[in-house]
Amino acid sequence: MKTGGVRLHCYDTLATIEGGTGACVALGYFDGVHLGHRRVLARTVEAARERGCTSAVFTFAPPLDRAVKGRAILTPEEKARRIAAMGVEHYVRPPFEEFCTLSPEAFVHDVLAVRFGAKAVFCGDNFTFGSRKAGNVDMLRRLCAAAGISVEIVPMVQREGAPVSSSRIRACLEAGDVETAGAMLGEPYCIDLPVRHGKRLGTALGFPTINQIYPDWMLLPRQGVYVTRVLLDGVWRPSATGLGTRPTVNGDGVTCETFIPDFSGDIYGDRVPVRFCRFLWPTQKFGTLEELSAMVGRAAQAAREWREK
Repeated sequence: MKTGGVRLHCYDTLATIEGGTGACVALGYFDGVHLGHRRVLARTVEAARERGCTSAVFTFAPPLDRAVKGRAILTPEEKARRIAAMGVEHYVRPPFEEFCTLSPEAFVHDVLAVRFGAKAVFCGDNFTFGSRKAGNVDMLRRLCAAAGISVEIVPMVQREGAPVSSSRIRACLEAGDVETAGAMLGEPYCIDLPVRHGKRLGTALGFPTINQIYPDWMLLPRQGVYVTRVLLDGVWRPSATGLGTRPTVNGDGVTCETFIPDFSGDIYGDRVPVRFCRFLWPTQKFGTLEELSAMVGRAAQAAREWREK
């Protein structure tokens, strides 16, 4: 993955970073890559340049039951894209099970010292590590000092009197407040899921939609209709997205259907980014398909008129 002239090397196992210059390493889960995470990542990249080191992120893929972390804010692909945009060179994301039994001492020696050749590590003040979260930032400082690794605790970013956090962003998304969520994320909330075949009802009614399915491990924002933007051929195009069950047509399950005015094309199977810009109204049931069609028209007009603040 290449962004801004820097190539991000991704590893889905507990890899060894080669190169011989050592590494400045950002530590954390980085769900959402929000403003607080970006501060840690920016400081890591800056320090790597100052020291002549490589920059790296150590995070993990949570277990399938999500017992360690809640439902994901971003897909793994979108998370990696946002990290790459920060200028990071190495992104190490092993399965949680691959290292979760390591003691804090073993984590510092086996992972940071041996695998990364770490010269410095960077994290927030709430960082924990080692089996059963036995290590905190004070222990990290002590163990790293013995290994010749410097530790920098990066202050949390504040917004409206409280720290920016993944839990605050999840709460905003569940309330439909995608604008506040985007402000804390540093860029709009976005999905990049594959386009699937639907029932083609929209096509029959004159407003063809692209259909994407939220996996059960991803956080589902408030159900309803949103002003969105879709990235097609390098251009963000106005769109309107209906997220939720389809009571008017008795659809089963949760759907994410996006209408792109004045667009026609075959993009089935493509991973299409959709940015959520503003919540319009909750999911509702209409008496006729004509009323449903009129609602889509109103949403499309709102999408055309929306301008980013």
